[in-house]
Amino acid sequence: MRVIAQGGDGGTTDIGFGCLSGMFERGDDVLYICYDNEAYMNTGVQRSSATPPAARTATTLPLGAEPGAPFGQGKNVPLIAMAHGIPYVATATVADLRDLEAKVFKAMAIRGARYLHVMVPCPLGWGAASSDTIRLARLARETGLFPEFEAENGEITGVTRIRRRVPVEDYLKPQKRFAHLFGSPGRPDLVARIQAQADRNIRRFGLLEEAQA
Repeated sequence: MRVIAQGGDGGTTDIGFGCLSGMFERGDDVLYICYDNEAYMNTGVQRSSATPPAARTATTLPLGAEPGAPFGQGKNVPLIAMAHGIPYVATATVADLRDLEAKVFKAMAIRGARYLHVMVPCPLGWGAASSDTIRLARLARETGLFPEFEAENGEITGVTRIRRRVPVEDYLKPQKRFAHLFGSPGRPDLVARIQAQADRNIRRFGLLEEAQA
């Protein structure tokens, strides 16, 4: 019997996190797919542990010295899955369905615990136009904020290179959940911190072609 489990980021990174870790540790023959829209969208857009820093949600308002979701909190479940040493871990976005399909086929050809983390922008919760859904998913990759990679037995085996590197502002500005970072006076200091996170991902995963590095 082949088992596929599916959940959102809230049910994966928060509510079901202990069960997921147990599945990894036992080596259960399950492909778990997380659809990550970075908050509890169907209960009122509350913060989850996958919500990015500075993002506005119903429980992280754009107020105070550090508006929006706090920096330094949350969980990177793909890296946690890698730390368990399971046979296969991958990330993907809805911007590249061929890549997503290939990773599902590869995962299903492997036995043991497998984890696939898929970025899925939410127009309502992100405050973005529905027509920008695929564009935002692509920009998350092209900024370096969402690295696309594959790993086997705890080791990275492949990455999707950034085709055209863009600043994080190009990704943040179309989303109302980050509106408080722009305008007058805006928060360029927080934008710089988000850019630093993207730059760190690019270095860590080797996301740039040599000509762009």
